[in-house]
Amino acid sequence: MRLFGLVGYPLTHSFSQKYFTEKFAQLNLSDQYKYENFSIPSIDDFPLLLLQKKGLHGFNITIPYKKQIIPFLHQVSPEVAAIGASNCVLIKEKKLLGFNTDVVGFEQSLKPFLKSHHSKALILGTGGAAAAVAYVLNKLQIPYLSVSRTPTESSIGYEALNESLLSKYTLIINTSPIGQYPAITEAPPIPYHVLTSEHHLFDLIYNPTETQFLLNGKAQGASVQNGYEMLVIQAEESWRIWNA
Repeated sequence: MRLFGLVGYPLTHSFSQKYFTEKFAQLNLSDQYKYENFSIPSIDDFPLLLLQKKGLHGFNITIPYKKQIIPFLHQVSPEVAAIGASNCVLIKEKKLLGFNTDVVGFEQSLKPFLKSHHSKALILGTGGAAAAVAYVLNKLQIPYLSVSRTPTESSIGYEALNESLLSKYTLIINTSPIGQYPAITEAPPIPYHVLTSEHHLFDLIYNPTETQFLLNGKAQGASVQNGYEMLVIQAEESWRIWNA
């Protein structure tokens, strides 16, 4: 039995287990492949997990361990080296090989929505997913600002977001967990009333389908998309890596 799984904490919001379990059933592989959730309260529990799961062939990583997993990897892809975050690992000859399939998922899902006026972007959040988003925006030559609750040398605070700034930064990507089930009434604290039809809002969250962030933008005429397609693309890229 080839075992795959998802490492993170908590995993109440997990997309991957359902997706891959259904995929294995469709491919008539359920007797050969299995995908489990590995909910570990601390990354310090990871070595024990590896010892316990003897048939583990590969796994995905989600919040909050996309950056914390790096020291455990024996080899990383160029994207992981540049980003400092991994969400996909292949175990080959007892070595952990790290990849970032969020990059492929985000780029392929965003491109069809991009218009010429989406020339600058705001990234809400500063975690591992934000790093993948920043990597893609750099590749697409779209300048961006990172936004966090606590301003740093590399990010601005939400209080800095005003009408003047938002009139220039018309692509807004939420990489934070704000608004994720079950806290579905929450939304990143941006001045939604100044958004227009020129704005495009991308929420990496997929549950609920329309977060409060997206609903607020939609009410102002902005185009919106959630993270479901990105998740499907990155999952298929993970599957390709595990079977390469």
